[in-house]
Amino acid sequence: MNPVVGGAVDTLLLQRQAEGRPVRMGLVGAGFMAKGLVNQVVNSTPGVQLTVVCNRTPAKAHAIVTEAGATPAAAESVADVARIAAAGDVAVTDDIALVTGSDAVDVVVDATGAVDFGAELALAAIAGGKHLVLLNAEVDATLGPLLVTKADAAGVVYSGADGDQPGVQANLIRFVRQIGLRPLVAGNIKGLQDPYRNPTTQEGFAKRWGQDPWMVTSFADGTKVSVEQALVANAFGLTVPKRGLYAMDHTGHVDELAQRYDVEELQALGGVVDYVVGAKPGPGVYVMGTHDDPKQRHYLELYKLGTGPLYSFYTPYHLCHFEVPTTVARVALLGDATIRPAGAPQVDVVTVAKTDLAAGTVLDRPGGYHYYGEAERADVTHADRLLPVGLAEGCRLLRDVAKDEVVGYADVELPQGRLVDRLRAEQDEMFFGSAAAASLAASPA
Repeated sequence: MNPVVGGAVDTLLLQRQAEGRPVRMGLVGAGFMAKGLVNQVVNSTPGVQLTVVCNRTPAKAHAIVTEAGATPAAAESVADVARIAAAGDVAVTDDIALVTGSDAVDVVVDATGAVDFGAELALAAIAGGKHLVLLNAEVDATLGPLLVTKADAAGVVYSGADGDQPGVQANLIRFVRQIGLRPLVAGNIKGLQDPYRNPTTQEGFAKRWGQDPWMVTSFADGTKVSVEQALVANAFGLTVPKRGLYAMDHTGHVDELAQRYDVEELQALGGVVDYVVGAKPGPGVYVMGTHDDPKQRHYLELYKLGTGPLYSFYTPYHLCHFEVPTTVARVALLGDATIRPAGAPQVDVVTVAKTDLAAGTVLDRPGGYHYYGEAERADVTHADRLLPVGLAEGCRLLRDVAKDEVVGYADVELPQGRLVDRLRAEQDEMFFGSAAAASLAASPA
């Protein structure tokens, strides 16, 4: 976390707590990450009040609120939410309109991980005048450049989360820029990378930690890190050196990576996102930057950062739900996003077959048995009409696709009537022109 922002947030939250005017948070989702976040807000975040939790299975929302030591109460109207919140309890519902339409909510947190539903939630939150914090990197990578323009037009803040790897990288990039260096690599440290993992191979690990095997698989097969690095690229104007990134194996210290990158190549590309497998300390993030001033390079060497031309900066952890309340406060009290798209998309994540797939196969969701995601330049994705991984679920293959082959729009029949497809077409038209949107519209349906 950026210490300056963290300090400002800490002071402001204590002031709001003393004044009896906490930032009011509505949460959508009741899974593993939501469970930790509820506990963090209820027990460790003065100045933030959890007023409502929405989940399609309300019993799960009741359970995580109860486990945190708060009192859940069923709500059937926005009036119910206001009444329950005023009593200091937590409203529970399965209707997102009670979150996005409630005067007892300042900030909506999306902890669902679902793309089509996440798009619906984002539009509803923006229409309701609520700031939006995403623990849903998948919808951000698929539609973020469009959604942030809608949030800006409505005067609300759209933000990824502190604690998640993209947010931690964003804070580190800002620090590196603030002290006068130019970031050339923003990276993620992974302990495992195997694109052919699936929910069966990951079942034991998921069970041990109380997580969803499909979500765990998306971490192991590279889909999640590709999505996360796309967010960083889109926020800071970075690119990818090749499809799938460099993705080096390196078991030494992350500082040693400063000697492994080709600085001239990085400069020619204008800076890249990447990840490394096995580096220490993990699981954290890193930024490699350069400095043009020889006087300052002298000081950097004195301060034990080496002789350059690349200098290594890293954060050796990412604390996920522990830091999300910081983002909730940042957006509500400072109008400041942790990470958000900065214009036209730079990087997409494309769909790659995990195994030989037969025509007629209906693709499962990310982290499954059918495909993994790889980061690719957005202009290449659109020019070659490659299928974004955020749109893959539910698509029916029109031909056989070989293992490790990239899936394109021409290879699939899209499900009928999806919001996410309409929004993606709108995003394509906004940033790539009418030809791109027309190309998508011509896809088999």
